Amino acid sequence: MCKSKRSTDMITPRRRCRSSRPSKCSFNSSKSSSNDSSSDPSSSTLNFSSTNYYHNSNTSSVINSSSSLQTLKKSLPENPHIYHLSEICAATNNFLAKKFTSSSASASWRGTIRGKDVIIFQRKLRRSLDLEQLRERLSVICRSHHSSLIKLLGACVSGNCGYLVYEHVSGANLADCLRNPRNPSFTVLSTWLSRMQSSSIIVSEENAGSLCAKICHFGTAELCGEVSGNESGKVNKIEGTRGYMAPEFQASGVVTQKCDVYAFGVVVLELLSGEEVLKFVFDEGIDGYRRVSVVDKASEAVAGGVGGVRKWVDRRLKDSYPVEVAEKMVLLGLQCVDEDPGKRPDMRQVTGLVSKMYLESKNWADKIGFPTDFSVSMAPR
Repeated sequence: MCKSKRSTDMITPRRRCRSSRPSKCSFNSSKSSSNDSSSDPSSSTLNFSSTNYYHNSNTSSVINSSSSLQTLKKSLPENPHIYHLSEICAATNNFLAKKFTSSSASASWRGTIRGKDVIIFQRKLRRSLDLEQLRERLSVICRSHHSSLIKLLGACVSGNCGYLVYEHVSGANLADCLRNPRNPSFTVLSTWLSRMQSSSIIVSEENAGSLCAKICHFGTAELCGEVSGNESGKVNKIEGTRGYMAPEFQASGVVTQKCDVYAFGVVVLELLSGEEVLKFVFDEGIDGYRRVSVVDKASEAVAGGVGGVRKWVDRRLKDSYPVEVAEKMVLLGLQCVDEDPGKRPDMRQVTGLVSKMYLESKNWADKIGFPTDFSVSMAPR
């Protein structure tokens, strides 16, 4: 039948898209679909857009998951390595390279092992150690993780020597920081807060301008057989650094936790005074040299009262410190080096006291705003 005129007028002409111009067709369809989305939700353009959205979402989630896994993998601790002696020799040029540090107890070299910048310490083994014992003790030490511990990567045993491989950390040891042989009047620890932060390792601000103290050889005394264990065997006398060894340790050679407290107290007194732990000075009374320790000097300073403490504290701090906190730190250091091990405080107690005094020093510095380039006291304490 023929359509009536009325029905013909109601037909809306629609323009068909040619196959030769798909881009224009897609644009028009998208435009019309956006206007008529409620009436035609199944348009091809909308379906393509939603599919593309989910595809991008899945791709980004896969990328994020991959990056998260890589970050997590980097944060996880590596298994300790058992190095071959040939790797140690290659890194140290057969031990002919310039030594990084040297002492009576150990020597160290800086080198590269398996693509990592490392420090290799050579230490004498006080007890025979087989490969299985080495692997077991390494795994125990490497479970300890702290921002102030230098990471032990692995070890090697050859004869009566053990080689400990640590990651290299840029910086300097405490003696060089306090007593620069090239410029004795200069120290990088030129502020009171830097000294307190070095002694309070657990209170360490992670920013670009802060100093972070690092501890090396954590747990290696047992690894090298310097601590008596359950196994029987001949153990040689333990060597230590003079000035840091407790009196009972020097007499018996038995290592206890109180020996660590004594060594920590010596480090605190060394930080406060900037002086050597042990030195020889000329005495006109005896017309010769006598040995002076930082412990004896600190005891004399405390006996002299406030004035004695202020004269004894490192002058390079330019008198910019709270004297009350300095007095308490000196007393704490002397308590740690008490000759009677039973009178020395526990390290948990020491940790709390040092943290408290660090916060007191920081509050004092923030309140006073004392400039570090002045050499006179400008504020009451």
